[in-house]
Order: sequence, then C-alpha cells, then structure tokens
Amino acid sequence: MVLHIDIDISEEKEFSDKAPQIIDNYYFRKENNSVDWRGKEWPVVYILFNRITKKAYVGETIDAKNRLSQHLATEKRNLYNSFVLISDNCFNKSVILDLESYLINHMQGDTIFDELQNGTMGLQKSSYYQDKDYEADFKNVWKKLKSRGLAEKELEDIENEDVFKYSPYKEPTSEQFQIASKILAKLASQGNHKKGETFLVKGKAGTGKTVFGIYLAKLLSMKYTSDIAIDDSELLSSLKEFLVKKPNYKVGLVIPMQNLRTIIKNAFRKTYGLSAKIVLSPDAVAKATEKYDLLIVDEAHRLRQRKNLSSPSKYASFKKNNDDLKLGENGTELDWILAKSHNQVFLYDISQRIKPTDIPKEKLLALKQKDNEYILDTQLRCGKAGEKYVEYIEGIFSDNPPEKQNFKDYELVLFDNVSKMTNSIKELDKSVGLCRNVAGYAWKWPTKGTISVFTENDPEKTDQLIKNGKYDIDIHGSKYIWNIKYDGWVSAPNSVNEIGCIHTIQGFDLNYAGVIIGNDLKYSKEKGLFVDRYEYKDRNGYAGASDEELKEYILHIYKVLSTRGIMGTYIYACDKGLREYLSNYMKTNHAPGLKMPNYLKNKK
Repeated sequence: MVLHIDIDISEEKEFSDKAPQIIDNYYFRKENNSVDWRGKEWPVVYILFNRITKKAYVGETIDAKNRLSQHLATEKRNLYNSFVLISDNCFNKSVILDLESYLINHMQGDTIFDELQNGTMGLQKSSYYQDKDYEADFKNVWKKLKSRGLAEKELEDIENEDVFKYSPYKEPTSEQFQIASKILAKLASQGNHKKGETFLVKGKAGTGKTVFGIYLAKLLSMKYTSDIAIDDSELLSSLKEFLVKKPNYKVGLVIPMQNLRTIIKNAFRKTYGLSAKIVLSPDAVAKATEKYDLLIVDEAHRLRQRKNLSSPSKYASFKKNNDDLKLGENGTELDWILAKSHNQVFLYDISQRIKPTDIPKEKLLALKQKDNEYILDTQLRCGKAGEKYVEYIEGIFSDNPPEKQNFKDYELVLFDNVSKMTNSIKELDKSVGLCRNVAGYAWKWPTKGTISVFTENDPEKTDQLIKNGKYDIDIHGSKYIWNIKYDGWVSAPNSVNEIGCIHTIQGFDLNYAGVIIGNDLKYSKEKGLFVDRYEYKDRNGYAGASDEELKEYILHIYKVLSTRGIMGTYIYACDKGLREYLSNYMKTNHAPGLKMPNYLKNKK
C-alpha cells in the first residue's frame, strides 16, 4: 500500500485567548473537497512562535484545542503571539512524535529563531509502519515552513553544522536510552549517605559517545516540571523522582579537547534550560571550589598525565593543580575528576589514545568494577557499512589483516596520486559539504602561528601563500598548509583547502574524509606494518615512547582518521610499500578523478 501523504500547514494564527475557538474551526480539506476536522481528537504537530523575540516552541498532541489551552494557562503564554498547526489525513501518534523531533533538531540549527523553549529530552528512536514514506515528506514540510518565513536554511546545510550534530535534542538510540535508564536508576536510588559510583561507557569510533554524554548531561541538569516529555514510563518515573529528591544536583560535562568543548558550549547556549557553564575543561574541574554531584567525561582516554606537555607553563599549571588537590607528582586529570566529584561517568575508547600525554590505559581500566561498565555497539557514523567497516579498518591497521571486503554505498578508495585525492575531496565538498583532507603528523609545521586566521575565508589567499613558498607539506610537488586553527576548523569555510591534523578532527564527523598517510607508517613483506620514528614530527608524541608504544599511537591515529567519513574515505599513502599493501583491501583509483557515486548525484 502506498500512502498519499501531503502534509498540510495551517495559516498563521493568533496565539491568544481566541486560539481555542480558532482551533474549533481548523479543518483539513481532502481531495474530494470534503473536510476532516483537526482541532479535536486528531494527531497534529504545532509551532508556537514570536517573530520579534525570535522564540519558538514545537509540540505534538492528539487534542490541539486542549493542548493550546494548557499553554495559554502557563506563565510562558506571553512568549508567543502566533501558531501554526501541521497535519495530514494519514497522521498517527508515531508520525507526530517523529516529526516533532525532526523539526526541533532542524529548527535549532536554523537562524529564524534564536531559541527553542522545548524541554523535551528526546524520544527513543523507533521504526513504525511506512516510516520511510512519512520521513521523505518531512522535507516538504521544511520547504513549506521556508515559504512561510518560519525557516531559512537548506536542510543539508543544517545537517552539516556542528550545532545540529551535537544538539542536546538528539534522539537517543535504543541502546543509549537503555544505558541512560540504568545509570539514572542507580543515581536516583542513592541516599545522601551512600557512597558515589563510577560508571564506564565503552564505545568505538562512531558509536555516539559524545551525543550520549550530551543527552545525559541535559537529562540530569534540567529542572523539574510536570510536563517533561520522555517516551518511556520507567525512565520518566525515575527522572521525576530524581529531580524532586535532588533539585540542586550539580552536573558537569567534561570535554578534554578544546575545539570540541567550544562547539558543545555553543550548542548548549542555544538550548533552553541548559547553560554553557556546565561544559568544563579538566583544569576548570580542578579549580572548582565545590565538588560536583556528577561529572560526565567525554573522550576520557584523552585525559592527560603530567608528561610530554607542550610548554613549561602547562607543566607549572599541572603541578599547581596536583599540589592543591594533594595528589603528588603523579596526579593526572583523571585523578582531578575523581577528587572533585561524588559520581562519574567516563565515556572512552582505549584504541583512540594517540600520544604519551594521554593517561595510561591501565589507570582508566582500573576503575572497572562489577556491573559498572556499559557498551555502546551501534555504529552511527559510517553509513550502511557501520560496525563492519570500523572493524575492517582496525584489521587493516593491525598485524592481523582481514579478508578483503567491498562495502555497498560506502566509498573506500586508495589513490595513487595525492593531488587527485585532495581535489576529489574538494569537488565532493561542493556537492555534499563537510568533506575534508586530513593527515598524520609526518611533516613539520613551519607556518604554525604565522598565518592570520583572516585568510580562512579566501581560498585564493591560500594558493598565493603556497606560491610564495609559505607551506608545510610537499608530496611530489603537491604543496599544502596545515590547519590554520584548531577551534572550529571542521566548519571553517576554507578548511577544505588546508590539511587537518588529528587534533582538529578527533570526535567529529565528516561526509567524506581524504586521509594522507605519511612516511611515519610503512610496510614491507619482511617487517609488515612498521613505524619510522624519524618521520614522525610530533615531538611530544614520541619523546619517551618506546618503539612499540609509538607504533600503537600512530596506528591509532590512522584508525581515527579513517573512521571519520559518513559516506566515504579516500586514502593516499606516501610509502610505496604501504600503498601496495593497502591495495589488497581497497578499490584503487588510477583515473584522473573519481566520479560522483550514484547515490549522491541528486543529494542536493
């Protein structure tokens, strides 16, 4: 059966005491000119808004007259002066929940409204009858909202933005939802006298660790209201019990990496009920005057020890924090977290440790106890290839290579020319956006700190700099500049004309990644995969590391870089032996360029 879906949006109506009467007269005209009344006992999505204050609220209901009457009875009624209703003759409860979530996530990333007033905690994502047919028409709803001046940006542009990817309104997966429920139940059961707990949440690249951490932080830092929207009675009951018992619960979300921390702070600023102040660096935790009830730590494997830091001032600051917390010489950022909180949630992936500064894996794993570790398995990044692709990459960059696989609708391609690869990424960026070239740290960085960030909006200036001899990377005459900045590099306009290092990209998604493997990683039949220490240029990355440790770090780096792409990964290896090795596991490109994959040709 094919549904005839033509979602209707009402005319803009006045949100006032007249609204219930207006809704009484709201109807949907069908093809045969008969009408179905939609004001009562029919599922609709509605948007309350004020164009002047630029505030909005998105909701769903099966009784619009009653629901809007409830809104009129609250203190917030003066925030809005208009509303629209969205409906269809084929709507049901599952559809309106899905459409509500879809609009909240996209409207937060749009520019028409500065703030959504929604307190929803995200609904558990689930399938429903003919969901693909409905979801395809959600795009038409967005087009209609644009025509009414209630939306501005293209959907594809919003979906490529950091605020969308790290939105606190993101729907948790069933797996994330269950883990959140278990953690909340344990926290809710704690009395004031009970000892705190440590939770470990393990997940490979692309399993949504950061999104889960954001969701949990929003869940536990919200204020109690009677209309909290959560699509699970058990979790809803536990949360309300928790918020009533502990209304002043102090929660922090710790993000060790500065660039990711900046982006999440920005997302929190745009989210009703959240404050950017709860997004913390480890240093801010150490300097806090009071203990936190709970600290949620994302990318916990990137917490640092006092080793191979980048400057004397950082050594001094690290020592002062250890002294203030009475931790001695060997105190780490992990110890700071434990000292400054009663409860902790650590989100981690040991295989993403990339340098000696990162805390030893044994120190993090020592926190494991019975029933305190949870696993995120569902792959959210690498398209339909999913977990199989991540495992395949892990096998390729190991001493136990896999059998060759081909992935439908995922482009894993080995190039024989670096210029062909970087140019292909640039062309894809024009078509689908968010495509970037990245590399291992196998070249020095003479331009670091010498190029103004004002060049980031002008690719011609980058070309001119290179022509004038200001560049970092030279591969057989193809010259490139390392990323001019760290914070916001992924979304910067000119970043596609630069080469990003591991620190610009770890924790982020791309549509396509072009990965340059330098001469720090090589291959021979006699040695297999091996590391050339003298070709690795990160001084703080190799000082004090054994050959075995350095190999582990460098392999981790290339695994991370090769698992950023949602739609595809392109690879160029400088070492001929490594290219020959990789050709056993990837499609190879010997043509002047790469054609656009069929499934992307009509994306925009």
